[in-house]
Amino acid sequence: MLSTFSGIMFQVHHESNGMTPQAELETHFLEQLGQRVRTMRALRGMSRKVLAKVSGISERYIAQLESGKGNVSIVLLRRVSAAMGAHVEDLIPTTDTSPDWLVIRDLMRNATPPQIAQAKDILSGNGASRHGNTFAGIALIGLRGAGKSTLGKMLAKKIGWTFVELNKEIEQQNGLSVAEIIALYGQEGFRRMEQAALAQLLARKEPIVLATGGGIVSEPVTFDLVLSSFYTIWLKATPEEHMGRVRKQGDLRPMADDRSAMQELRTILVSREPLYARAAAQVDTAGLDIDEAARRLADTVAPVLAKQSLTFAPRAVAAQ
Repeated sequence: MLSTFSGIMFQVHHESNGMTPQAELETHFLEQLGQRVRTMRALRGMSRKVLAKVSGISERYIAQLESGKGNVSIVLLRRVSAAMGAHVEDLIPTTDTSPDWLVIRDLMRNATPPQIAQAKDILSGNGASRHGNTFAGIALIGLRGAGKSTLGKMLAKKIGWTFVELNKEIEQQNGLSVAEIIALYGQEGFRRMEQAALAQLLARKEPIVLATGGGIVSEPVTFDLVLSSFYTIWLKATPEEHMGRVRKQGDLRPMADDRSAMQELRTILVSREPLYARAAAQVDTAGLDIDEAARRLADTVAPVLAKQSLTFAPRAVAAQ
C-alpha cells in the first residue's frame, strides 16, 4: 500500500513539474556539478572573474555552470578544472562518500611503480604471493588471427606442457558457448567468467601454454593477473594478415557483412597496441610461414624455460 502511494506521489511530482524522471536526474547532476565547481573555486580562493580569465571561458558561462544551468562539454570542464589546479574527476558528482578515497587516489598518483604493485597486491588479497614463485607458464596475447592457438599448440607439444585455449575453458566451465554467454550475460558477465576461468587454471599449479582471447586486455584486473602470472608474449602481424588468417579459418565474427571490416580491425589494433605492448616479449609473425613462426616463438621462450627449469620440469611428451 505504502509503495503504491509512493509511486503515485512520484508520478504526480514529475507530472506537476513537467519533467521526466531522466530529465530530473540530469538536472540534479548539473546542480551537483555546479556546486562542486563553486566549492573548488572557493577552496582555491579564486573569484569568478579570475577563473574566467585563467580558463579562457566567459564569466557569464561560469556563472551558468555554477548555478547548474550550464550543460558544459567535457573539454570546457577540463579547462575549468585545469585553471583551478584540479582534476576533472574532482568535479564530477559521484556516490562515493568515503573521505579516505581522495587521499588514496592522490597517493596513488604520486606513487612509484613498486609502491603501486604492492598496493595492488594488498587490495587484491594476494599479499606477497606475487613476489614469490608464481610462474604459471607462457601466455600468448594478440588479435584474432595472430596464431595464438596454432602456435600455442605447437609450442606446448614441443616443450611437453598442456595447451589451454581460455575461451574454450570458459565454455567448458559454464556449459555455454562464448556467443551464448555474451547474449545472456553481456560483455560484463563474460569478463567475470573469463576471470574465474583464469583463476581456476592458476589453482592447478601446473605450467601451461595459454592462448587468450584478443579482448582480454580490456579487463584490467584479468589482464594484470595474466601479466603477473605468466611470461606473456604478444604475437604480432599486419592488419592484412590478421584479416586473411581469420577468413581462411572461415570465421568472420564480428566482421561478417561489414564493408569497413579492415578499418574497424585497424582501429581495434591501434587502441589495443599500448596494452599488448605490456607483454614481456613480442614475436612478429608478419611474412612468416607456420614453421618459421613456431621456431621464432620457441627461441623467444627458451631463455625463460631455462630459468624456470628448477621450478617446473616439463612433462615427458607422450610417444607418438
